[in-house]
Amino acid sequence: MKKILAIGLAMCAVGMTANTYAADAPKPVIAVVNVQEIFQQSPRISDLNKQLQKQFKPRQDKLIAAQKSLQDEMDAFKKDSATMNQKEKDKLQKKIASDQDSLSKDAGEFQQDLGKEQKRILGGVQTDLNNIIASISKKNGYTLVLDSQAVVFSSDSTDITKDVMKQFDSK
Repeated sequence: MKKILAIGLAMCAVGMTANTYAADAPKPVIAVVNVQEIFQQSPRISDLNKQLQKQFKPRQDKLIAAQKSLQDEMDAFKKDSATMNQKEKDKLQKKIASDQDSLSKDAGEFQQDLGKEQKRILGGVQTDLNNIIASISKKNGYTLVLDSQAVVFSSDSTDITKDVMKQFDSK
């Protein structure tokens, strides 16, 4: 019975010590930022999107023209194949197949290049946002900043979105 009582007292002492340390620990100072809002409303993001569109517009137009040309060839083949001899049919089918392969290859390269450029731009944007958020956090003593989309509730006083967007857009 004495052993059980001693073990119980020891466990209570450990529990009370742990609670004392937890009570002495500094409370986190939390802020939230709406990253989605920044991506949707930032003039800088809008400018980056416009630059990306401008950069890839000529290739996109070329792909659209090639696709239209291919569709025209396929329509012509469908319309005229009944009156064509076999040699003409084979020649046009071969050209259509070649054009389809070329278009598919070009479209794949376009998507790959566009994806790489988007990833590069997004990486730079994320780095800038993280640096800005870290700077604002240090300045205001925040120990934790969460994306407001992942938070059930926060008061307006903890939202640093406008500050982050202001600094982000000034770069």
